[in-house]
Amino acid sequence: MFGISVPQLLIILGIIVLLFGTKKLRSLGGDLGSAVKGFKKAISDDKDEESKDADADFATKEKVENKSKAAESVNQTKTSEQKERN
Repeated sequence: MFGISVPQLLIILGIIVLLFGTKKLRSLGGDLGSAVKGFKKAISDDKDEESKDADADFATKEKVENKSKAAESVNQTKTSEQKERN
């Protein structure tokens, strides 16, 4: 199939260096590197934000469950007090 050997890659790299020059390639590489870093940072920030949202949802559900349990126990206490009065 389409196979490129190491000597062919070196020739292509040499032609690219001759066309653009080392300074231009260095700045292009730096720009590309900073773009990749920014992309990775955005991805990790998004994951952190999702986990914080998930933690907040879990905490909210726990609070709702705890309040409903407390309300049930209050209702049971009121019912038992009313039975004792009768």
